[in-house]
Amino acid sequence: MRAQTTTPKNQAKSDTSRVRYVELKRILEERRREILAHVQEKMRDVRAEGGIGEGQGVLDAAESSEADIQDDIDFALIQMKSETLNRIEEALARLDEGTFGGCFECGDQISERRLRALPFAVRCKDCEEARELAERRERMSTSRRPSGLLLDMN
Repeated sequence: MRAQTTTPKNQAKSDTSRVRYVELKRILEERRREILAHVQEKMRDVRAEGGIGEGQGVLDAAESSEADIQDDIDFALIQMKSETLNRIEEALARLDEGTFGGCFECGDQISERRLRALPFAVRCKDCEEARELAERRERMSTSRRPSGLLLDMN
């Protein structure tokens, strides 16, 4: 058995990888803390306000509709933030496993710039654009299909 030797080139690569790991982990954990604080704040606000119209007296139809819309927006924001938190948790797990930064589609490395902007990205820019284009085409083809039954008028 031959012992593995560390050359200056291998050591530099290892040091660079370690620095990258630490920096990406810091970015992900910081983003997680920010989002979690925002979600918790929103949830405290909702609890403090109680149900729709509580503490506001009787609401007319317009006020009630406005309150419903605001509640829907708040709920959608909390849901989006929760999904982002899940993506961050998955990215942290991939980082610990050593699989972070690889594109799920083509296997190439996701650019450092993209990972800094979107640290939980799972596709490189090209593959993500291709996926979005395919989704757009699918939506367009679905919306063009006639809906309902075709009646034979003979």
